[in-house]
Amino acid sequence: MEISIIALPLIASIISGFFGKFIGDRNSEIVTSFLVTISAILSAVVLYEVIINQYQDNIVIAKWISSGSLDVNWSMKIDPLSAVMLVVVTSVSSLVHIYSIGYMSHDPHKPRFMAYLSLFTFAMLMLVTSDNFIQLFFGWEGVGLCSYFLIGFWFKKDTANSAAIKAFLVNRVGDFGFALGIFLIFYLFGTVNYTEVFELIPTIVDKNLLFLGININAIDLICLLLFVGAMGKSAQILLHTWLPDAMEGPTPVSALIHAATMVTAGVFLVVRCSPIYEYSDLALNVITIVGMSTAFFAATVALVQTDIKKIIAYSTCSQLGYMFFAAGVGAYNVAMFHLFTHAFFKALLFLGSGSVIHAFKDEQNINKMGGVWKKLPYTYTLMIIGTLALTGFPFLSGFYSKDAIIEFAYLRGNTTGYYAAGIGIITAFFTSIYSWRLIFKTFHGDYNNKDIKIEETHESPLVMLIPLIFLSIGSIFAGYTFKELFLGYGGNNFWQESIFFLEPLSTDHPPFWFLVLTPILVILSIPAAYYLFVINKNLSDQIANVNKPLYQFLINKWYFDELYDVLFVIPSKKIGLFLWKFFDIKIIDGFGPDGISSFIKKCSLKANKFQSGFIYQYAFVMLLGFSALLTFLIVK
Repeated sequence: MEISIIALPLIASIISGFFGKFIGDRNSEIVTSFLVTISAILSAVVLYEVIINQYQDNIVIAKWISSGSLDVNWSMKIDPLSAVMLVVVTSVSSLVHIYSIGYMSHDPHKPRFMAYLSLFTFAMLMLVTSDNFIQLFFGWEGVGLCSYFLIGFWFKKDTANSAAIKAFLVNRVGDFGFALGIFLIFYLFGTVNYTEVFELIPTIVDKNLLFLGININAIDLICLLLFVGAMGKSAQILLHTWLPDAMEGPTPVSALIHAATMVTAGVFLVVRCSPIYEYSDLALNVITIVGMSTAFFAATVALVQTDIKKIIAYSTCSQLGYMFFAAGVGAYNVAMFHLFTHAFFKALLFLGSGSVIHAFKDEQNINKMGGVWKKLPYTYTLMIIGTLALTGFPFLSGFYSKDAIIEFAYLRGNTTGYYAAGIGIITAFFTSIYSWRLIFKTFHGDYNNKDIKIEETHESPLVMLIPLIFLSIGSIFAGYTFKELFLGYGGNNFWQESIFFLEPLSTDHPPFWFLVLTPILVILSIPAAYYLFVINKNLSDQIANVNKPLYQFLINKWYFDELYDVLFVIPSKKIGLFLWKFFDIKIIDGFGPDGISSFIKKCSLKANKFQSGFIYQYAFVMLLGFSALLTFLIVK
């Protein structure tokens, strides 16, 4: 049963990818959706067994690499951490597959798209079920490759191609650090298997290494290198620039990347490696700082964006920051709890935005929408649920997980924890403002689209709405249902050995004022946003005009892309042009094929002059040739 969970999406991908043109579009959609749904059901069964019977196993599928001390299996590790990820990945993926049947109905390449989705799912499943760093790296690169395929799916659009290349290149930067971390682990321990590495970590607590001329603790270096990889995959600040551009792919792709697969891989890596990170205060502090910086940065940028998908993309970036600073303060279980609940409401928001885009005939600018809540009643209601969950409205799923992150950061009791908690509260307020801005500008106020009549907008078909309904159920109930289990309340130990705590988490309670502060801000932001973006829309424009430099700073996304252009892109282009024009054209081609052909051509032109038609010139040339031959024979 367990092997079927990862095998079925791979089989679905092969059938749709290689035989899609024979079985037809509709059969490709049905086969892939059915097989991934079966995988989701089996994953739920496995999680049930883990919860009820504390089931754990390490199923060896095949021997993979055996060379010297390197012994790597192709295996499937079942424990509480991987079981949770299996449910997240397969459930969201199955709903995205079904949703895509309606959303991609007019696309001529449906089998290829469904094949990529299933392959994406398979790669992520390989990542989360690995019991060693090599298989983890295989899945890691697999999701990177599939994201390239899917972001650039509409390859006839230059923007889609550019976005796919950007995502691929930025992730290569992170993956280089990740690969160095794996190499260092093998260098120090002679193995890459989780169990053996985690057992040996305490033996090198005091070991130092010289890296780039810096004397650094070995565990600190391992953690920081692994975290560089996590920053790339999970789009943390400095390596985040690919994520908003990834919106060039079809909306189901955005939902799958942001809710269940690629961007959650970095959080999973840090939590899986908690037995290493617990011994590195330096790395945990770095993770906390990067996480809270990302959460704040992305929330501020989302406040001014006008593309409906990019607003939600920056929201993902911000929420991932929450997960990382939860891990940074040692609350790995809370990070996983937020990852779990976030999957439901973020997929709901992305697929809901896809329903809006579908109604507006591919329009994504929220300034060209408005006044359609009666025309799209189901989409509107479901997106309201997703927004309430995202903002942490009391008693919805985001309320339990996000507030728990802020509380545990506060209970950490150190300077970094207090800063993280403060930034978390401010970011929660910003999150609520930009989320309701999206809702009010999309569905309320005046209808602002001059190209499409409001009568032409329509609700999505049932095949697109059913996945949204299932996700809305998770967005409402997942937090309350699983909080006791995931957070360990009541003395339960659901996570067992899959998450390691060097010191137990604090069981204290923050002061009452701290507990109610975030929910109060979230609730108050709703009427504030309604006033700003519906009742007195000019006020928001006036605020932007008064703070023009700040507005430009945010609308240009803190100028990270422009900075990277100056630092990396433009110098790289100049170096490339120099190497091309000087080394390639002048040296390699000049002395190589072009030079030889030019020399032969010149010789031919010179020889051509002897073809004059005069006998005495021919006789003279023959005499020269005979003399040269005679001289050669005599000298020899």
